[in-house]
Amino acid sequence: MPLNLGDTVPDFSCDSSIGPINFYEYIGDDHWSILCSHPSDFTPVCSTELGNLQKLLPKFEKRQVKVLALSCDSAESHRKWIKDIDASGYCGPKKDAGVSYPILADEERALAVKFGMLDPAEKDEKGMPQTCRAVFIVDDHKKLRATILYPATTGRNFYEILRVVDSLQLTDEYPVATPANWERGEKVAVTPSTPHSERCHYQLFRFPLVVALDTTRAVQRQSRSRRSYQNQRYSFPLPPPSSTSETMSAGYCHLSSFS
Repeated sequence: MPLNLGDTVPDFSCDSSIGPINFYEYIGDDHWSILCSHPSDFTPVCSTELGNLQKLLPKFEKRQVKVLALSCDSAESHRKWIKDIDASGYCGPKKDAGVSYPILADEERALAVKFGMLDPAEKDEKGMPQTCRAVFIVDDHKKLRATILYPATTGRNFYEILRVVDSLQLTDEYPVATPANWERGEKVAVTPSTPHSERCHYQLFRFPLVVALDTTRAVQRQSRSRRSYQNQRYSFPLPPPSSTSETMSAGYCHLSSFS
């Protein structure tokens, strides 16, 4: 049965471009993850996607997100495909590393069926349905937080996926919601249940200042106690109770950006 938002993504083991892999062991307890399915190896759109995803890998890593791809071809085919992608320049200058994240092998389409990734309109030369361009965003509790489905003819925008991750991690930490077309550093909406005294300007430090906290959880759930670290990741400069600033009355607050 396809997964719904909030469901626990089940553990699985399979072969991959980097060898046998167990999903839970690979992700660990402190990381989010994204799983991107691809219709087939060596297809031009998929090759551009994997290359661009490699370019953005440092940005996902800053957000404590591990990346995995999936295709219904063999691990050996994946390894050959990676060489082709690396040679194409899609990953950036040749001096840079090529595709380094694992591509899962799902020749029997077991994972594609389990996760509802198959596109019945797209079939391979054998008449077998191919996977659509699915994106699963999974949090550090292995809960499915967001899914995005694209048809085989439309390549994904991985900056949008980064934006969704930013929104999910931010709204886990603070009682806010992100409006349409929101980008990191722009205004967010304070949820109606937030006390007026807490509707303040939250200052999110730029990422390089919190690298030392990588050993702690990247995202502290709102339900967890907000412990104070010596070099705290967030500060909460509360305005005076009498403040009637336009920002507060409008229910918005600012957060600074990190790339």
